[in-house]
Amino acid sequence: MPQHVPPVAARAAAAPAPRRSAEAGGSESVLHHSPASSGSPAAPRRIVFLARRDLGNPAAGGSELLIDRIAAGLTDHGHQVTLLCGGPAAYRDYRVVSAGGDAGHFLRARRALTRQVGDCDLLVEVCNGMPYLAPLWHRGPTLCLVNHVHTDLWGMRYPGPAARLGRRLEHWALAGTHRGNLMVAVSGSTADALSNLGVPDEQIRIVHNGVEDPGQLAPTSAEPVFLAMGRLVEYKRIDLLLRLWERVRPVTGGRLVIVGDGPERARLEAMAGPGVTFAGHVSEAEKHRLLCEAWLLLHPSMVEGWGLVVMEAAARGTPAVGFDIPGLRDSIEHGSTGLLARGESSFAAAWCTLALSAERRGAMGRAARTRAESFRWSNTVQGFRAVAAEAFAAATRPAGRG
Repeated sequence: MPQHVPPVAARAAAAPAPRRSAEAGGSESVLHHSPASSGSPAAPRRIVFLARRDLGNPAAGGSELLIDRIAAGLTDHGHQVTLLCGGPAAYRDYRVVSAGGDAGHFLRARRALTRQVGDCDLLVEVCNGMPYLAPLWHRGPTLCLVNHVHTDLWGMRYPGPAARLGRRLEHWALAGTHRGNLMVAVSGSTADALSNLGVPDEQIRIVHNGVEDPGQLAPTSAEPVFLAMGRLVEYKRIDLLLRLWERVRPVTGGRLVIVGDGPERARLEAMAGPGVTFAGHVSEAEKHRLLCEAWLLLHPSMVEGWGLVVMEAAARGTPAVGFDIPGLRDSIEHGSTGLLARGESSFAAAWCTLALSAERRGAMGRAARTRAESFRWSNTVQGFRAVAAEAFAAATRPAGRG
């Protein structure tokens, strides 16, 4: 199992207050309670992330990129970081330990933590659907990080009884086993979903995803190029995008480029009409070129915690069209940095409207790029460090003080 040694159940004690973001920077309205700012709580030095995949896994996506950026940033700040995950693991500037296969590692996580990782000052359970139930077997300070609650996705992936069991297990883990622990949500939408499950607002902290400074921009295409980017799985709804393309193409012309891979690719390629290109996995340089080249980013997903690719496109001056769903309501400012649609027909109409209006598309692209400047990974790391310090301080505070 690959390992790399780097070079170098937390209790929320703050009193209820107006809900705010824990993140430094960012232009969004703040919604949830921020970390206590009085004093300088001791920071946890040894931090372990418990997550399903490493960024090097072929099935990795936005969640894995977020954990990688946080782990790398914490390492740069002098923390000793370990990622305990399932499946293949790559070498990084922080330690990565694979606990077994994609599914089996959930059962092996406790043993792997004890035997392969050892003690830590803070355990961060990344709960994206199937939980580890870490508070039931780990007695040290624990923090929970949530990209989005999978309520609606269980029914898409599994038959009725299994879907109901999965939903109940996830909801119990978030609102039950992590009761009293701080929770990091990546957006206001995810924070609201946690609140709706019964997680007290005073336990929730928002730390937004960041985006890299894109550097020098490549030219925008002279012909219409529309881009969709992400893992090809059911809930991303690329099949819906292909159907809408048949309505849009006669109006706009141009090309539809789909970047990414996944279990849905063969089916999607079989149903694709003229003007559609499947690019598969691309290099960072090619990804940058395509995001710059595109007239619009199209994001038809049915559920998102944030929509990281939306901000990656925004950083390059490319506006987005998505559905009016949680997560995308956070990453797309409707009418300013892109458009949110309430149904298939309005999605097609928004697509055509922006494709046919260079002036409006350009204005939204400039607004998107300006907004993206407020979302940087350094802000994400700073916000996460503040929550980690708060969780560690609350869990290690002597009895009778607080």
